[in-house]
Amino acid sequence: MVKKPALIILIVFSFAFNSHAWVYPEHRDITLLAIQKLDSSQRVVLDQLWKLARKGYENRLDVLVADATQNEHPKYLDYAAFPAIAGDHSTSAEDMLHTILNTDWILDVADVAARLKNGIAASKNRSEREGELRDSDLRLLRVDPLYVSRAGSNNVHFMLARPDVNTSANDYFATCYKEGSEVNLIGTYTWYHTSAILKARRLATESLSPEQQSTLALAMLADEAFALHFLEDGFSAGHVAGIWGIAAVRKGTHDYYDEHGLEVITWNGKRMVLTGDAYLRSSDAETAANTVLMSLVQVLEATRSSKRLMIYNDQAKVFVPDTFNIAKANITPPRKIDTAFKIIYEDILITTPVPGLATGLGEIPRFRSQLGPFIGIAPAGNFSLVSGGFGESQTRSGVIPGLEFAVHMGLGLDGVLNESGDGLVFLDLGWRQDGASSIKIESDPGYNQFGSILSAIPSREALYARIRMPFYVIPGDLLVAGPFLYFFAPKSFNKMVSTAAQGGLIPWQAGIITSAGKFQFILGREIGVYLYGTLQGADAFLVPDDRLGSDPWALVSVRSTKLDFPFFEYRPIRTFSRKQSASLVIQLHTAVDIPGKVTMVTHPEVEATKLKSVWMIGLKLGFDWRYYYSGGKK
Repeated sequence: MVKKPALIILIVFSFAFNSHAWVYPEHRDITLLAIQKLDSSQRVVLDQLWKLARKGYENRLDVLVADATQNEHPKYLDYAAFPAIAGDHSTSAEDMLHTILNTDWILDVADVAARLKNGIAASKNRSEREGELRDSDLRLLRVDPLYVSRAGSNNVHFMLARPDVNTSANDYFATCYKEGSEVNLIGTYTWYHTSAILKARRLATESLSPEQQSTLALAMLADEAFALHFLEDGFSAGHVAGIWGIAAVRKGTHDYYDEHGLEVITWNGKRMVLTGDAYLRSSDAETAANTVLMSLVQVLEATRSSKRLMIYNDQAKVFVPDTFNIAKANITPPRKIDTAFKIIYEDILITTPVPGLATGLGEIPRFRSQLGPFIGIAPAGNFSLVSGGFGESQTRSGVIPGLEFAVHMGLGLDGVLNESGDGLVFLDLGWRQDGASSIKIESDPGYNQFGSILSAIPSREALYARIRMPFYVIPGDLLVAGPFLYFFAPKSFNKMVSTAAQGGLIPWQAGIITSAGKFQFILGREIGVYLYGTLQGADAFLVPDDRLGSDPWALVSVRSTKLDFPFFEYRPIRTFSRKQSASLVIQLHTAVDIPGKVTMVTHPEVEATKLKSVWMIGLKLGFDWRYYYSGGKK
């Protein structure tokens, strides 16, 4: 059995810290626009290839290669959807084609994407946009549980950083796709674009049966679609900027520039400002589509060329899509490529943005998302409305103020998919000082003149621990079911953890993003345990006891345990930083203070006075400061 700390680490690192680029409908829109830009003769060729590729799959593939009318609840998938499915919902061209042709859930993904597109279009502000993204991610997790972690922990969706300012375009591109280089956006595009062109040349130059032509055309289109996904990623600001560093820095930088934009210059000297995922503008789509168009045209022209390039040695793989798995590879595998491909690559890649410099002098400002292990402090002040004192007859309500301070330790997993998410795990160990209650030992107004001396609950202090963890259905279920599912049903484990971090199976705990900050119901995610009477001995109280006759007051000592349950939380929109995070936290909470064994200080001969639990509801104003460690995969 996995111990609890180990399971928490498994929960955190079950998520892919890399970010996908353009969301599905944005990928599809870019491809759709590129296809619409084809001239008439090129469009005829693509339509003919699509007609060949559809044979035997008419029940799944749209009769139109690019269906601009497609909306929610699609019954078919067109070719414009292929690049959107690549990379984010599949790990190779072979896997993508299998998903498209043989699974039912991919139509549900297309429906979620269409709903997201409509929702973003209707959004009037950032808060509504974030709400649409939250709802879309929750739907995607239900229909495609591997969506969060499919990319693995490599750099495949990002550009490599330039080593220095004098790096030429040719040298940079050669570095990206040479054998042994770290997998990256440019290298993955060229790998799959190469596969598509090789298949196109075979389609043009070899004598094939109608069945072989159909199979080869489908495989060729699949390879090119997978390539286009990464070429399109190259025009997302976060994937040009978020190119180095540990996963948390990559994601934080990615998220910042996607929303706020990034000024770039292309290798051929064109200046522009790019935005990123879920922030696609018409100008971004136009720029990306122009480059996608060039790539498509190269493949279409290759199907009409009589020149052959690089004969395949493995004849069995000619008629299937490429199997290069982007989730498993960390480095680019060896591949012998005809030197003529250099010119082909340069024509397209020269139009992509120049990435930033690697770490050091001249690097762009970078930011950290709240991912990874941290230590910090969590001071807070609060006011609690209490149901009365511990005495059974003390039922008049009042107020107790309090201050607390804790050392904060945990693992950040805030907003893996979007700002609405909450996978935060932490343990607080702290000290609390309560002021005296406004309730007096008697309701007689005359007791007020004695101030806090005769308070029903005097000033006291406690040591406390507080733990927070997301859950799937009921609090603690990840600790119980997680170890078993991790080893014996990893797909179910991934779905369970991903869903928990997005608000649970019933997503009433998903964060609500507004212009003022993030609001969230958190009942069951966090609990505090306060041990009163542990530092200076048991606390002493005056409580009424009618058994004592003319002197109806008993002085008792008791230790009590308070269980605190926050149920609603507000945090302002966070600012981006490198290693530190500081945030105001406002919580509404309910609690119950349960008395333990009672000792009679006066009247020891009498049986101990019976005490009751005290119920509370309160407001906590806290400060959450975290320092993140720099470990993690680069």
